[in-house]
Amino acid sequence: MDFEHLNICACFEIRISCFGFPRRGPRGICRIWTQSHLTWPGGTHTLNGLFLCESKELYVQEAIAKAGALIEAMAYIRSFRDRIVVLKLGGSVLDDPAAQRSLLTDVAFMATVGMRPIIVHGGGKAITRAMNEAGLEPVWVQGRRYTDQRTLTIAEHTLVHKTNTPICQTLEELGCTAMGLHSLSSCVLLAETLRLAGPEGRKIDLGLVGKVTSVNGKLLQTLCADGTIPVIASVALDKGGGKLNVNADSAAGMVAATVVAEKLVMVSDTHGIRRDINDPESWVSSLNETQIKGMIDAGIITDAMFPKVEACLTALEAGVRKAHIIDGRIAHSLLLEIYTEAGIGTEIVRR
Repeated sequence: MDFEHLNICACFEIRISCFGFPRRGPRGICRIWTQSHLTWPGGTHTLNGLFLCESKELYVQEAIAKAGALIEAMAYIRSFRDRIVVLKLGGSVLDDPAAQRSLLTDVAFMATVGMRPIIVHGGGKAITRAMNEAGLEPVWVQGRRYTDQRTLTIAEHTLVHKTNTPICQTLEELGCTAMGLHSLSSCVLLAETLRLAGPEGRKIDLGLVGKVTSVNGKLLQTLCADGTIPVIASVALDKGGGKLNVNADSAAGMVAATVVAEKLVMVSDTHGIRRDINDPESWVSSLNETQIKGMIDAGIITDAMFPKVEACLTALEAGVRKAHIIDGRIAHSLLLEIYTEAGIGTEIVRR
């Protein structure tokens, strides 16, 4: 049998369409034995025998591209050193352990290069599942979950033990120091009972649901200065020591406002803000406060997006420089939004 040699980048995804298997050789070299077809970007080629795949040229090209990305990030790394960034984690990333670990790896990178992350998280889907398992049917009032004492107990247990603790554990595994802040340990969120406006000026009761009124910013700043990542669950205390379920988006906005963070980043299942909710191509890369308020008045920003945008405005009005809304389902969306010029979500800036 005749043997030939073929240069192929080892970093390509190589798919053998019939019989074949790779054998790893020295760095950058992959030997492939095949009796059928080899498919790579560029077409399908019939092969016979043993081929030596050397990746040097294309490997170098990929390495140069990675180096270019690091150079682009360098200015941002310098600019954001020792600056606080508040990250609100929500959406399906909280339900997918692999996606969550990937996102937290980005957070660990940020901490490693000198940023001071603070995490605020909700746990809506997990709470709903826990309630269903307990035989409770969630009751919604104007888009908010009615919370009685039993519901609050389930929500607290889920937020603390099923979400907060695993986030802290993963960050520790990634080489960071993390501290869970919640109603079963040190709680940094203070709130008052929330009543919604109803017809004829009447107030609508939501049960044990609160609106964050203040945040223990001193503790958060002390932890950040010490290199610890605070991880805040969205259960608050009232003046009497009672517990209240609070909206995680709103809590993140208040946290960012209190510590006057460099940035507030809302991580969700939404790829930023669209001018037309039904048109993915209408995504907007950058908006200012005036434009945002105009979109709210026009009814473009509604429903689940509204509390995220409202939290962003709360932060900006307190002096936070920029707020961002990104899709956590996109790999490394957090790093792409913060450390690249183009970004990947929607940034909201002051007027």
